[in-house]
Amino acid sequence: MQRRFSRAALLAAFPLLAAAPLSAQATPTEGSGVAWDIVEGLTTEIGARLAGSPEEGRARVWAEAKLNALGFENVKIEPFRTLAWTRGEEHAKLTVPYPHTLAIAALGLSAPTPARGLQADLVYFPTLDALRAAPDGSLKGKIAFVDHAMRAAQDGSGYGPYGDVRRRGPSIASQKGAAAIVIRSAGTDSHRNPHTGVTVFAKGVEAIPAGAVSNPDADLIARIAKRGKPMKIDLTLLGKPFPNAPSGNVVADLPGRDPSLPKIVLACHLDSWDLATGAIDDASGCGIVTAAALAAQKDGKTLRTIRVLWAGNEEMGVTGGGSKAYAEMHGTEPHAVAMESDFGADKVWQLRLTLADGNEALAEKLKAALWPMGIVYNDKPATGGADVSGIIAKQELAVIDLGQDGMHYFDLHHTPDDTLDKVDPVALQQNVDAWTAVLNVIANEPGEIARVPGSKGEG
Repeated sequence: MQRRFSRAALLAAFPLLAAAPLSAQATPTEGSGVAWDIVEGLTTEIGARLAGSPEEGRARVWAEAKLNALGFENVKIEPFRTLAWTRGEEHAKLTVPYPHTLAIAALGLSAPTPARGLQADLVYFPTLDALRAAPDGSLKGKIAFVDHAMRAAQDGSGYGPYGDVRRRGPSIASQKGAAAIVIRSAGTDSHRNPHTGVTVFAKGVEAIPAGAVSNPDADLIARIAKRGKPMKIDLTLLGKPFPNAPSGNVVADLPGRDPSLPKIVLACHLDSWDLATGAIDDASGCGIVTAAALAAQKDGKTLRTIRVLWAGNEEMGVTGGGSKAYAEMHGTEPHAVAMESDFGADKVWQLRLTLADGNEALAEKLKAALWPMGIVYNDKPATGGADVSGIIAKQELAVIDLGQDGMHYFDLHHTPDDTLDKVDPVALQQNVDAWTAVLNVIANEPGEIARVPGSKGEG
């Protein structure tokens, strides 16, 4: 027998229900402070900021106003032109042997399908190496599907090899004659969210349509492939490259007491992918570096000037993004150290350094500053990141990496889930504190911070 209870009866039995309407939802934790204000403001007032888009342009204006309001000096928008990409209509359906609609997102810089889509055989490859081994011409008129096995890692190390399925797979498929390619998303989640991201076609290789399906859909395709049945797909991806698109960097300084000393540059990137609001990638990075720069000077000027660089077009700037533009515009100005925050908002757990011989004492100061926070030293070289790679290479700079916990980063990376509720205010502030501790050392270092021969950064 089914019993029914009125709302009045429920409230009498459970008085806590009266404190909130039955439809109330849990709300994300709100933070405070400069870093949180930047992440919240950028994601709320601007949102998605695809390189070359009007939204990225509005973000630059927003950033300029914010940095001026925070008391930075020499705040400038520095425009440049770049290769970008615009998303179009996209959908995919497996038609044979079993009909299934697939959750798919096109990859940046991929070519569009015909407006009516592509209907073709889908050929399964378990790995990128299996695709490489396919005979030339064997995929003519067909669509390749490339699987992989990316797993979560604290340092995010799986993104290098498994990310190559996205970065290089489309070019290899085109060389094999494929009409298009679909890949398993470069991500570690089990949600039905595809991960976008840029791809790169080798010089002289024809660009083809390229998309990524969610991990559950990739699992489905793999299970069907194991049955040995032929597969067919109906694929529509109408995004297309956007040559000579407008972008720009925003730079701002906190002048030091001795302007003759080479400056410290702290970078993040202002653009984001268009599937979400870019909270972890990379509004959080901009909040972290900016808040830390201000915290380092809260009791007075540091010895060295601290510059923040909010770079444009990092996501698709493989040949001409904000890093290259910054190096071209500021390559003659002396820099001492480059740092970047572009790995989300989880807690910092490791320190990596690329310092020249003779800077051992400085290295020990940095280790000591972070030791009380439980941040350990890793003797692998620091590489910086995409937004500082240009200036590192041009000036062979010293580099400091503060490695964040990446166990969950690739659950969210380049997906519709990259939103403000995923940012933990406590972890965000821990990042600011760690960066501030480092800046208190390096921005007040009177001696030479030696350059590192052969330091090229990470593109």
